Amino acid sequence: MNAHPLLIGAADGHPVAITPRMANRHGLIAGATGTGKTITLQTLAQSFSDLGVPVFVPDIKGDFSGIAVPGQMNDRVRERAGQVGLDDLDMHGAPTVFWDVFGEQGHPLRLTIADLGPTLLSRLMNLNETQSGLMQLVFRVADDNGWLLLDLKDLRAMVNWVGEQRQTLSRTYGNIAPASLGAIQRSLLSLESQGAEQFFGEPAVTLEDFLQTDEQGRGVINILHAERLYRASPLVYSTLLLWLLSELFEQLPEVGDADKPRFVLFFDEAHLLFKDAPKSLTDRIEQVVRLIRSKGVGVYFVTQNPLDLPEPVLGQLGNRIQHALRAFTPRDQKAVRAAAQTFRAKPGLNTEAEILSMSTGTALVSVLDERGQPTPVERTLIRPPASRIGPLNDAERRALIQSSPLAGVYDTPVDRESAYEILQRQAEAALSEPTTTVTTQQAARSRRGSGGGTSRRGDSVLAATAKSTARAVGTQIGRQIVRGLLGSLTGKRR
Repeated sequence: MNAHPLLIGAADGHPVAITPRMANRHGLIAGATGTGKTITLQTLAQSFSDLGVPVFVPDIKGDFSGIAVPGQMNDRVRERAGQVGLDDLDMHGAPTVFWDVFGEQGHPLRLTIADLGPTLLSRLMNLNETQSGLMQLVFRVADDNGWLLLDLKDLRAMVNWVGEQRQTLSRTYGNIAPASLGAIQRSLLSLESQGAEQFFGEPAVTLEDFLQTDEQGRGVINILHAERLYRASPLVYSTLLLWLLSELFEQLPEVGDADKPRFVLFFDEAHLLFKDAPKSLTDRIEQVVRLIRSKGVGVYFVTQNPLDLPEPVLGQLGNRIQHALRAFTPRDQKAVRAAAQTFRAKPGLNTEAEILSMSTGTALVSVLDERGQPTPVERTLIRPPASRIGPLNDAERRALIQSSPLAGVYDTPVDRESAYEILQRQAEAALSEPTTTVTTQQAARSRRGSGGGTSRRGDSVLAATAKSTARAVGTQIGRQIVRGLLGSLTGKRR
């Protein structure tokens, strides 16, 4: 497809557009609630799709799915289209794939524990530096033993096993603090209570499934239905987006200065990426954002307040669309001044006053020109989207999910052998071996007419072993299995 400019709107009768080869210099869409950010996001996402660029967009409010079907031409749309020079606006939808961590409003989106890795997992679990170091150790021990960490029950079993073996492991891996292990176990319980078990497992999503185009060469728009996820667990939401950013950086090859991006990622509610994040992680995000453009990836942050983003990240966003802000507090006033100062001034335009007074559907826009220099800020009428404004109904969404090229690929969970099953098998072996020994000893003593005192001691050792195994297995199912064995061997009721 020809790399035509991505039209944002018009200012004083001339078009305002992003140059495709500058689109991977990242961008910002900012503004208060109700000022038109979602429409701007929709027009940009569809423009990238029409250009042949796959896109990933989180849908937090549940109102973005209409991009999949043609919009309806009416007087209001026709008027705005004429104002921005789109007299022949072609109403059409974009090729769309829906994803949902819970598998309700899209294809199930899962990752394995190993995919996420110890650093992002530590952030997800709100671990401190010491606890994060211990999480690194847990992953290292699993790797050294060849035990796969795929889901939460694997991680729980592994953490508990490390706790049981900490004295032995400490000689190889360093000190293992019981208090830190306890903190990790409590964090795992918290994750489970938030429904994170559905987020981890197999089949895990692959990056290639996000990088698709349709038969017409249009980029597929991947919509993450995040309405429930954002409410239930904002940390899972932000961690998922950070994982995707990291995967794009790690896996995609260098492309240099391409005519257009290879992929565009939108971060809605971008402040969540940096909220309570340790400096090491913030520095890493800044580094990835700076370097990932050489992989052909454009990152666009969507947020209410530009001050939500760290200054080193904000300074890398070359294409900026600023909708109106409200200045009710000193912090709001500071945000307005900061937003105004980031634009290249235009003579005769009071940027700060415009930010406070713009109506819905209007924004201040500055983009990078062919030389990579920011253009003077323009008060811009935002173009109307070619697709529907508002959500699909349930029947429309179901039809698109069922006809998706990924239909059936991720629908059925797979639970192959991993750390949990291996530790469970070891637990069963540990239980069966003492049973044989105790039974043999009892038979010998019975033949000699001896009492059962030693037998009671054997039962006590066996019970302790079974309890230790129960702690190592860790999950509810594992505990039920071991409790059953424990009850039958000790003569106690479950």
